[in-house]
Amino acid sequence: MATSSLAERSRQAVWHPCTQMKGHEEHPLRAIVRGEGPWLIDDQGHRILDAVSSWWVNLFGHGFAPIVEAITDQLTQLDHTMLAGLTHAPVVELSERLGALTGLGHAFYASDGASATEIALKMSAHSWRNRGLPGKHRFIGLQGGYHGETAGALSVTDIPLFREAYAPLLRLSATLPSPDLRHAAVGVSADEHTAACVQALADHLAEHHASIAALILEPLVQGAAGMGIYSPAYLSAARDLCKQHQVHLIADEIAVGFGRTGTMFAHQQALDANGQPIRPDFICLSKGLTGGVLPLSAVLTTDEVYAAFWDDRTAHGFLHSHSYTGNPLACRAALAVLDTFDNEDVLARNRATALRLSTLAEPLTRHPRVTAHRHIGMIWAWDIDTTDATFAARFHRTALDHGLLLRPIGNSLYFMPPYVLTETDMQHLVAGTLRTLDQVLAAELPGSSSGHGERLA
Repeated sequence: MATSSLAERSRQAVWHPCTQMKGHEEHPLRAIVRGEGPWLIDDQGHRILDAVSSWWVNLFGHGFAPIVEAITDQLTQLDHTMLAGLTHAPVVELSERLGALTGLGHAFYASDGASATEIALKMSAHSWRNRGLPGKHRFIGLQGGYHGETAGALSVTDIPLFREAYAPLLRLSATLPSPDLRHAAVGVSADEHTAACVQALADHLAEHHASIAALILEPLVQGAAGMGIYSPAYLSAARDLCKQHQVHLIADEIAVGFGRTGTMFAHQQALDANGQPIRPDFICLSKGLTGGVLPLSAVLTTDEVYAAFWDDRTAHGFLHSHSYTGNPLACRAALAVLDTFDNEDVLARNRATALRLSTLAEPLTRHPRVTAHRHIGMIWAWDIDTTDATFAARFHRTALDHGLLLRPIGNSLYFMPPYVLTETDMQHLVAGTLRTLDQVLAAELPGSSSGHGERLA
């Protein structure tokens, strides 16, 4: 395919995220000029199905009218104002509605998921300090966990590619065994593996709780680990153990919130002793919060954490700010997302879509080179039997030629599409994926596994 002038100008002027730019000398960028529903259209007129929701953000398709209309209306009233000492209606209403949905209020806003992680970590440690426990300033995470790429977020992220590059800059957290069922030893059942991981957490907290501020995890699905799925039982046990040892539980719902796992928020599938959804101490939100249209993130927390900062002394306040905190346009987009969930039975529609796509994808699940398959809500993943270190990158490029935006994570192929797929869209997705897989495997090269390579694919 000929390189477009826009793509070449981008290669010369733009440093693209998590990209080895040298690769674009041989493999040109695709210049996208328009979005329509689940489709992206490039400057050559090719239609590409956005099967990964543009890095897991797009819920209702590109150009979704209710979001466009909300932003347009807000733009005629108030585009932006600082949130220090001032407020506005969209941020107040959004905070109230998020609080009603989660049971956690006092929303603090930023522009992206990594910033939300930074806020939650700082808020947790600072709250313990304000409560007279300054020694509780360390964090623990899970094997394969991903929480962002800024310094604080990366310190609780267990992706070797990133940790090794920036280790001298980081205050690395302790990493505990992941309940991802793919890590179960041969002959060990799912329940036994979950119980062993719970015990490892219990042992660690019993020994180190005096220095631990919080446990951070992705509820039910570890995205950057190849969509690793684990039992809600682990999350329930983690909630109990953290409470027992006076350690905060941070639920990173950045990728899995807003219906991705079948419930509005993934942690709601984990139940307490009374059969009610657990309540984390912090919830981090972003990505689908605005339907993938504008940058916005939020951290929600408990009355107890909020009260730890309530003081006449400035130094006891939460010392953190962003210029675009609570931007009115982004808040109106988020409100349009919540309105859509209120006005349409999105979760029920997703269940029907998931059932149909799972049926259509059975040939992929039965493919002789698929070694593991998993599915939850609107997330599907298949591990491919390959040791070709170039698999993910080659699959991504080949899929574009078949009209699909797909970016495997190492040897894990996954779907995480917008919620608006039609029957024709789903058929295109599965057929194109199968053609791509067979084409890539037929040309595979010898080499070692690429590990967590999705963001560099």
